Amino acid sequence: MPPEIAHSLPPYMQVLNHLRDQIVSGQLAEGDTVPSERQLAADWGISRATAAKVLNELRHENLVTSRQGAGTIVSARATLHHSPSDRFHAAEATGRINPPGHYAEILSAEVQPAPARVALALGVEEGADVIRRQRVTYGEDDAPVSSSTSWFMAELADRVPQLLQTERVVGGTPKAIEEHAGWSWQDGQDLVGARVATDEEADLLGITERPAALLVGYNSLFDAEGTVIEYGEYISHGDRYTCYTYQRPRG
Repeated sequence: MPPEIAHSLPPYMQVLNHLRDQIVSGQLAEGDTVPSERQLAADWGISRATAAKVLNELRHENLVTSRQGAGTIVSARATLHHSPSDRFHAAEATGRINPPGHYAEILSAEVQPAPARVALALGVEEGADVIRRQRVTYGEDDAPVSSSTSWFMAELADRVPQLLQTERVVGGTPKAIEEHAGWSWQDGQDLVGARVATDEEADLLGITERPAALLVGYNSLFDAEGTVIEYGEYISHGDRYTCYTYQRPRG
């Protein structure tokens, strides 16, 4: 079924967001061909000029590149950081938490006393038992691209035993929590910043040139009542980026 233009967003933004989401979620994988100007114009009922503007913006964001005789090719692997928001949306759209060619190794999964920042995020007392899962995500060349740590309420240990196993949770931890504990996320929040990597963090990401900048983030998933289901902290190479789009409020 061909895509349709809605009237809440300008056509240019709708097509751009659609293609960007497909690339970030992995529906359009590294090396895949993106529809041409002519095809976009035909599929979406837009002008060739609008289609050209969409492809130019994707090039500007380093998500695609043009190759002689091959068209426009997805080339996001070297620059794109897949944020928690990207992964959660990918899981909903494709059933996969990571894009094709990426995989995660779970370094640890255990119950620990909650540090102050984690206790504050989860709404528990400092030092209370919480579940901690740490992972490293690798790209297609088996090089580490990010590391993340997720924290959960200790009460989930019995209902979602996968959280305490050093194996990948198919579809992601939020899906497992929803299926086994009936606790579903409705909203998410990401806080993103930057700082210099510690030696331990640089070693974890395979960074040899130091000092090195890190992209750092803190994310929370909330249920309908505002209770935090999962709190996470992540780091990635400082030369990667995450894309967010927004609109000016329309009165």
